[in-house]
Amino acid sequence: MTLPPQTLQAKPATPTAPLYLIDASLYVFRAWHSMPDEFRDAEGWPTNAVHGFARFLAELVERANPQYIAVAFDEALDSCFRNRIYPAYKANRPPAPDELRRQFAQCKALCRALGFVVLADTEYEADDLIGSALVAGRARAHHGVIVSADKDLSQLLEGADEQWDYARGVRWTAAGVRDRHGVEAHQIADYLALCGDAVDNIPGVPGIGSKTAASLLHHFRTLDALLARSDEIQFLRFRGAGQVGPKLRQHADAARLYRQLTTIACDAPLGEGTTGFARRTGDAEALHALCEALRFGPLTRRRLHSVAGLDYAPPAMA
Repeated sequence: MTLPPQTLQAKPATPTAPLYLIDASLYVFRAWHSMPDEFRDAEGWPTNAVHGFARFLAELVERANPQYIAVAFDEALDSCFRNRIYPAYKANRPPAPDELRRQFAQCKALCRALGFVVLADTEYEADDLIGSALVAGRARAHHGVIVSADKDLSQLLEGADEQWDYARGVRWTAAGVRDRHGVEAHQIADYLALCGDAVDNIPGVPGIGSKTAASLLHHFRTLDALLARSDEIQFLRFRGAGQVGPKLRQHADAARLYRQLTTIACDAPLGEGTTGFARRTGDAEALHALCEALRFGPLTRRRLHSVAGLDYAPPAMA
C-alpha cells in the first residue's frame, strides 16, 4: 500500500524579545531646541536639554516597559572613521556649544544611573553602535525596536525589527520602508549614495535626485549592478535617462565612496553592551546626585526613580 506523502508544516517562528535601541542625539537636540532655557543646574548652567531628555526617557519606559534597552550617543562628531575617508563628512554642521556638550555628558550619566546600557565610541557614530547592537541582539534572540526618525537607520530593518518615530507615534518594519522612501530597506545606503544626503554633507551623483535614484534601484537593485550595466540606463523610460549613464560613469568612484559613508557599520565595539542589554536596577546614589545637581523637581525625581526600579523618598520638610 502506498502511503500518501506527508505534508511538512513549517515550524512557528521562535518569539524574540524586543531590544529597544535609542538614538540619543535626536532626542537631546529636540529637547535643546524645544524646552525653555529657564532650567539651570546648581552651577548656573542651562539644563533644558537634559530636562527634556529625562522626560522623554520616563515616558518611553512608562509606555513600553522595555526589559532590554541601550542608548547610543555620538562621541565621534569629528573623529569618526568616515571623516578619515571623506574629510567633508558632516563638515556643514557647526560645533555644539559648550552648554549643549555639557548636557550630553549629563544625559549619558543619567542613562547609566537609570540602569540602561550606554553605547558611545570615538570612532563610530550612534548609527553604527545601534547597528552593531542590533546584530549582537539578534544572536541573543532579540528583534530591534529602533527609536529614531532617522531614515539612515531604516537600512538595518529585517524581519520583526521595527523603527519607531516616537514623536509622531509611527512605527514601521522593513516592509514599510518602500512606502516611506521609495526603495527597500536594504537599498537605503545605495540610494543615499546616489542622491546624496544634505544633512551629512554627502553630495551624491550630480544630476541624480531622489526619484531618479529610486527608479534606478528599482530596475538594477544594487549600486554595483547599476555601475556594471550603466550602458543600459539610456533605454529606461524616465526623463533624462540618456544623460544619467555618462554622469554615473564619470562619478562612479565617488558613488562608491559615498556608499562607504552611508552604510552603517555593524562591527563597532559595544563596550558595556558586550555582555547584553538587560535593563538593570538603577544606581540610587548616582541618581540622587544627578537629581540634586540638575535641580529636578519632585515629580521628575519620582518618575526617574520608578524608571530605575528604586524607591523614592521625598526630602523631609524643614
